[in-house]
Amino acid sequence: MSRRPLALACAALAIAGPALAAGAGVPAAKPEAADQAVQQVVKSAGFKAAVAALDKNHDRMVDEIVQLTEIPAPPFKEAAKGRAYAAMLKAAGLTDVETDAEGNVMGLRRGTGPAGGPVVVLAAHLDTVFPEGTNVKVRREGTKLYAPGVGDDTRSLTVVLAYVRALDAAKIRTKSDILFVGDVGEEGPGDLRGMRYLFGKGKYKDRIKAFFSMDGLEAQRVTYGAVGSRRYRVAFHGPGGHSYGAFGIVNPMAAMGLAITQLYETKVPAKPRTTYAASVVGGGVSVNSIPADVWLEVDMRSESKDELAKLDGRFQDILKASAEHENAARDTRLGRVTVTPKLIGERPTGATSEDATIVRTVAAAARAQGYTPDMGASSTDSNIPISLGVPAVTIGSGGVGGRAHSLDEWIDVAKPESLRGMTVGLAALLATAGMAK
Repeated sequence: MSRRPLALACAALAIAGPALAAGAGVPAAKPEAADQAVQQVVKSAGFKAAVAALDKNHDRMVDEIVQLTEIPAPPFKEAAKGRAYAAMLKAAGLTDVETDAEGNVMGLRRGTGPAGGPVVVLAAHLDTVFPEGTNVKVRREGTKLYAPGVGDDTRSLTVVLAYVRALDAAKIRTKSDILFVGDVGEEGPGDLRGMRYLFGKGKYKDRIKAFFSMDGLEAQRVTYGAVGSRRYRVAFHGPGGHSYGAFGIVNPMAAMGLAITQLYETKVPAKPRTTYAASVVGGGVSVNSIPADVWLEVDMRSESKDELAKLDGRFQDILKASAEHENAARDTRLGRVTVTPKLIGERPTGATSEDATIVRTVAAAARAQGYTPDMGASSTDSNIPISLGVPAVTIGSGGVGGRAHSLDEWIDVAKPESLRGMTVGLAALLATAGMAK
């Protein structure tokens, strides 16, 4: 994990204020300092006016959830949703609204600091896990909305918009610039491509001093740990043949089946949490043919870089052994079974220090609204800034829901809990960016 130099971090703090102090090389804030900073925000007239604006415009936000959810955004095909979101950001009054080369949509809200100074980022992802052709029409039942992607992460996109309008309505100025982002590539095969570009090639890459990913719903969630992952598509190849006439020759599907079985016999630690899943399979040509080609996709995750590497090594041994076993068990006169794993996704592990100010601030914001902070780790857009030493936390957009990543995904937009949850992220954002007097 690379770390930003102390001098750079201190320079950022001098401009953006003490709320940006972070884990690597910078003294951590005392726990009570974060609570004091958040209380100062939530008791201010500006914050109360912003919350009133969120309340007043809540129905508009719900309408926008429906509008954006019904624009399909499968992995690598987020462009239509991105165009709609860019228009919304521009209409909300942000400056420098643009779509970068990777497809991230963003707009800047200038602070009172010098131009080109530190930037606080609030991002939500445009893409969903669902493939092209999925029915994304929203069904309403009372205050509940049902549709694939409605909560992960479309609600977050609309909450980001609501914050922009609320800040303007309340005439709040922040010390730091805030960059509002709708990013691509968070789900599945996207492999965090939007964040990799934002932090690797984007024009704000050297200015980002604090990062919030808004993903999912739970307002009490404080995700400061980055669960790493390695994902493979494994090709099993053999000679193939007639199921009757060539009976007895090697079968790559048998090797694949053995590999899956042996993977699921692998013991992994509960702490640090480490997991695996054989998730997608395919191949073959007909029921009466021994297949020449089959394939398997596997996801492996861990909170620990070392445990993830250990699991990966075990998986590679399993693949090799499964081919060797099949070649020894059956006839190879027409050819042997071969196995070729291809890495199709890799997310870095890491964590923002639990004592870092950004983490303390989010926890304090949750407490300020009566929640008990739920501290933990996950695999989100924050993985990239965390791996670079940039203070980052993933937060929820508020409200309740369920069945994320399923066709019957739902959220409840009843105003009391929805609005209460939204105030957590707003308070954390303002305490981090600093409210100008």
